[in-house]
Amino acid sequence: MPTDDKTPRRRPGGLGRGLSALLGDEPGAVEAPPRGTRELPIEKLHPNRYQPRTRFDDAAIEDLAASIRARGVLQPILVRPYEGRPGDYEIVAGERRWRAAQRARLHVVPVVERSLTDTESLEIAIVENVQRQDLSPMDEARGYRRLVDEFGHSQQEIAETVGKSRSHVANMMRLLSLPGKVQGLLESGALSMGHARALVTSDNAEWLARQIVDKGLNVRQAEDLARKSPGESAGGSSGSTKDADTRALERQLSGALGLRVSIDHKGAGGGSLTIRYRTLDQLDEITGKLVSRSPR
Repeated sequence: MPTDDKTPRRRPGGLGRGLSALLGDEPGAVEAPPRGTRELPIEKLHPNRYQPRTRFDDAAIEDLAASIRARGVLQPILVRPYEGRPGDYEIVAGERRWRAAQRARLHVVPVVERSLTDTESLEIAIVENVQRQDLSPMDEARGYRRLVDEFGHSQQEIAETVGKSRSHVANMMRLLSLPGKVQGLLESGALSMGHARALVTSDNAEWLARQIVDKGLNVRQAEDLARKSPGESAGGSSGSTKDADTRALERQLSGALGLRVSIDHKGAGGGSLTIRYRTLDQLDEITGKLVSRSPR
């Protein structure tokens, strides 16, 4: 069972630069295995309980298995002791290699063992997949959400860990505000990240997504449709679409908060600012941000 480690702490040096520092690799040193590399029976390894990836492409695994049959496992699998099962190990990074090695009928695989916390295990799993551009947008967003909810990380800390900008992390987390069906279309590849950006601030995301898929709209067309979609100005005084400045401000606030934001400006009479959340955890998070920034 997972260790009870949910206290935020500093990441080990070099994690944001990638797995090479953690594994002990030097840039360009392909032939020499990392320090501490040894072989373990393949059945002694178990999947990472904090693996952010929810889908493994079968064709890609088969291609990797073919490579392993020809050349072996070139990069060791990063593992940590499996709590409660002496002699067994949990995979921290390299689950695809482990799966492919099984398909290639290997009996042992090279590993590097490290003593890592639950927080570090999740961080490294995300870093490995993100740096290799091998993680779906929704899996990446859920991984960031887990770092916030379970380990108390800020968006800036996550950005430093994975080597991305804070705005990238915020934009990815905003995907979690999309309806479930829209998230499914994004995961399947029916919608692109460009499409998702046009949908994330819309009150009609599900309807818009279906229009995009059915009509094969590109990102520019999707953005135009989002501006004209029914109900976008519902509740407004004039019934007209929002101006570019208002939408830009909505996007800026949504990026800063990681949640959908809607502004209904009514001219001299003022207006309203709506922040949408889907879970109590999100409500607690935004409440904490507002309270911490309020004047004392």
